[in-house]
Amino acid sequence: MLFCVFIQAQKKPYFLIDSETKVRKKVKDSASAVKFLDSLAQNSYFFTQLKEVKKKGDSTEIFYDKGKNFNQTYVNLSDSISTKIKVKKEFFTKNLDSTKKSINKTYIDDGFAFSRIKSKYKGQKNGYPVVELDINKNDKRTIDGFVVKGYTSVPKRFIKNLEKEFKGKTYDDKNLLAINKSFQGQPFISLERPPQTMFTKDSTSIFLFMEKKKTNSFDGVIGFGNDKTDKFTLNGTLNVNFRNIFNSFETINLYWQRNPDKGQTFDLQADVPYLFKSNVGLNMKINIFRQDSTFANVKALPAFYYHLNARNKIGLRGTFESSSIIDTLYVQGKDYNKKGIGIWFEMVEPTDIDLFLYKTRINAGYDYLTTTYTKDNITSPQNQFYFFGEHNYHINGNHFLNIKAEGAMMDSKIDFSANELYRFGGWNSMRGFNENSLAADFFYYGSLEYRYLIGSQAFFDVFGQYGQLNNKSLNVKPKLYSVGLGFNFFIPIGLMSFQLSNGNEFGNPFKFNDIKIHWGILSRF
Repeated sequence: MLFCVFIQAQKKPYFLIDSETKVRKKVKDSASAVKFLDSLAQNSYFFTQLKEVKKKGDSTEIFYDKGKNFNQTYVNLSDSISTKIKVKKEFFTKNLDSTKKSINKTYIDDGFAFSRIKSKYKGQKNGYPVVELDINKNDKRTIDGFVVKGYTSVPKRFIKNLEKEFKGKTYDDKNLLAINKSFQGQPFISLERPPQTMFTKDSTSIFLFMEKKKTNSFDGVIGFGNDKTDKFTLNGTLNVNFRNIFNSFETINLYWQRNPDKGQTFDLQADVPYLFKSNVGLNMKINIFRQDSTFANVKALPAFYYHLNARNKIGLRGTFESSSIIDTLYVQGKDYNKKGIGIWFEMVEPTDIDLFLYKTRINAGYDYLTTTYTKDNITSPQNQFYFFGEHNYHINGNHFLNIKAEGAMMDSKIDFSANELYRFGGWNSMRGFNENSLAADFFYYGSLEYRYLIGSQAFFDVFGQYGQLNNKSLNVKPKLYSVGLGFNFFIPIGLMSFQLSNGNEFGNPFKFNDIKIHWGILSRF
């Protein structure tokens, strides 16, 4: 081992010069020079020697000889290290540096962020050095709290939830990555840089440099296709979201849709995730559906929910629905009122791919309702079930598989009227059919979509869907299919989507004039 002492550490330049390679290294003082030479002796250059010290003007030149690099050595572990990593005390290694790093990482992963492996030369064996390794662990570090920088107007409950999840946990790479990942796909905020750490003698604080995202969005879709009379029609969807305007992670959503069969849907929804700085959220939704001059439905869905964690929430909701028949010749429909209560669950796993909305999403619910048919003066209980699931599976490279399934069922002891049935089909469900053109008391469909990413700005997709519906009032149970392809890509104003699709019932001939064309743009501002 090399010991070197300089009597006076002056604020004049010091130059360390390798006598073999002539490489010069400048250090600020004599203490830094000692630290450098000691590090060589600690890291495989066990015979490092100080050759000469020269004064040259205002500077000092220190000549040294590293000697041979003994990276292949016999290792003698201390009792504490041997017990910790569960290996025998003595062994031969071809890479001492790698062995030391591996041992040190074991301690760092246990929270000893400032642990240091100490090497001590113990002699020779079979022409190789014998090195004793010991550990200086220092104090164990745990995460003690978060400090928010940059965009600081985030809900206090959001930070408390972070502290609840990570405070007190071991300070290691695993938890640092988990903290960073918790912000991936977060709709309202992002991190300008990875989490930084400030260590003091008694605490470990994680600094989060946040920035507010552009989260307001405009989503417009124009569709082209034939209606029930095979007449070519234009339809479309407008979806506008105002998010986090008041820095409470709130959302106000306006949605309007017109389908080729003259049906129109209007939704107004407001969501406040942290009421009174708690983990309880409020969601209020009003839905209006009008089928030309035949009937109109109005539904209110007030709901409270609880954040189980950053990705999962469970809620309780009420349902208040009213339907009125406008056309007296529409005998399949009935005036009715519904009210009831339900429970629902939602899970969203974020994605680090900007082209995808999320990696995984699951939404499921159950409602118990009482339906009163006003003209017949009949009241009947009703059960409703709903499930939606979607996952983007990474095959390899740029190849992905989007897997989606959706289904719903309503159950009652009496027959349903046509105006209370589920309505599905279109851009976001069975894509080869007109929007809301399929009516059922029970339906399900599954979808497989192959996606090929072109860099981070576009992807091409090919999809196939299979589904079935049940309509008791019409006594039909058709099996359905849909196929198509699309292209999605970023342009300066947002994400543009173009899609061709065709859907039909099994057994019916394929018709090219039934092809649906959808063009959409999703823009954030």
